[in-house]
Amino acid sequence: MTSLISGKTKVLGIFGYPVEHTFSPAMHNAAFRHLGLDYVYVAFPVKPENIARAVDGIRGLNLAGVNVTIPHKSAVIDYLDEVDRGAELIGAVNTIVNDNGILKGYNTDAPGFVKSLEVDAGVSPRGKRVFLLGAGGAARAVSIQLALAGAAEIVFTTPFPQEVTGLRCIINNSTNTRVGEVMWDKEEILKSLRETDILINATPVGMHPALGEMPPVNPEALPKGALVCDLIYNPRETMLLRKAKEHGFSTLNGMGMLLYQGAIAFELWTRAEPPLQVMRNALEKAL
Repeated sequence: MTSLISGKTKVLGIFGYPVEHTFSPAMHNAAFRHLGLDYVYVAFPVKPENIARAVDGIRGLNLAGVNVTIPHKSAVIDYLDEVDRGAELIGAVNTIVNDNGILKGYNTDAPGFVKSLEVDAGVSPRGKRVFLLGAGGAARAVSIQLALAGAAEIVFTTPFPQEVTGLRCIINNSTNTRVGEVMWDKEEILKSLRETDILINATPVGMHPALGEMPPVNPEALPKGALVCDLIYNPRETMLLRKAKEHGFSTLNGMGMLLYQGAIAFELWTRAEPPLQVMRNALEKAL
């Protein structure tokens, strides 16, 4: 973003409701300033009943594109011209690109997590056994991307087991990854953790302000060398990650996923190399 907004400035943004809490404007506008790109990124509070008109407004207002967050990630798919295969499998779009009036949908959340896993934690999902806490929207995106990236097995545990059924079908039909499931019970989870390479919390348990809470899992049961991940980034160190670190395990929070999903979207919109450190610094300052 240049110092002055002009008639040539390209507009990007984020659709959500509520959306006032988003860190995306800080991250993207810092990147535009750093590269001298004539773009600006703003937040659009879009009520669910207005999502169809909002998507059509991308064309009408000639926006360069938008991010999409809760509660619109699935609903927007019906109003797009093209949807990337990964986003189609996940059933959620978080990035829309306006290509001369053709609206293309992508999911950058999922590859953003895998990028964080590989770059920030130095771990490839290929051949790994993943234990996933939760089976909602975030777990859906992460699990499908991990399967596409070659994970050997994904074991789900969730208080809402009906959510696993659809995920099992998608992963079984689209990849070679095995799918398992255990009850949302501390003792049952304990038994399954002993052969886990990567433990991921994809539930909101432990998110601010419930800082003292954690899922029914004992990291001590993990084998030596396992990685413990939490998709939560506020706080940066959840109770789960703190306990895991106390037992000597490497940990990864959700900051990297937030950064890399934004970086992938940035490149889709601008075709420019995202300035990762600038974007990371902006996120950390905003947090």
